[in-house]
Amino acid sequence: QVQLVESGGGSVTAGGSLRLSCAASRNIFSFNAMAWYRQAPGKQRELVAAVSSDGSTVYVDSVKGRFTISRENAKNTVSLQMNSLKPEDTAVYYCNVGTYNKRNYYPSNYWGQGTQVTVSS
Repeated sequence: QVQLVESGGGSVTAGGSLRLSCAASRNIFSFNAMAWYRQAPGKQRELVAAVSSDGSTVYVDSVKGRFTISRENAKNTVSLQMNSLKPEDTAVYYCNVGTYNKRNYYPSNYWGQGTQVTVSS
């Protein structure tokens, strides 16, 4: 079992910044990647960004140039720096561990509890 604990959500006005962090409860050597997903009310959960153990990253088009995902392998943590936030970024953000291969991310069934991000106009 892997437990993922997120922190760092909150409320900001458009143009502001937030940083999300996620820590895994144990070594996640069986997974080669970590990721952030988000789910807005009435919408499906979508991949926001993923990072592999070698530093390769993938982002959804809507956040490119604004969000940066980073990972500390030794600490089993992943962070998401979110800048220039927009109201459409409002969602619950979830951390996940999974597999990264050929620029595709494949999630596992391990999810964090989610952290709310609210961006007001």
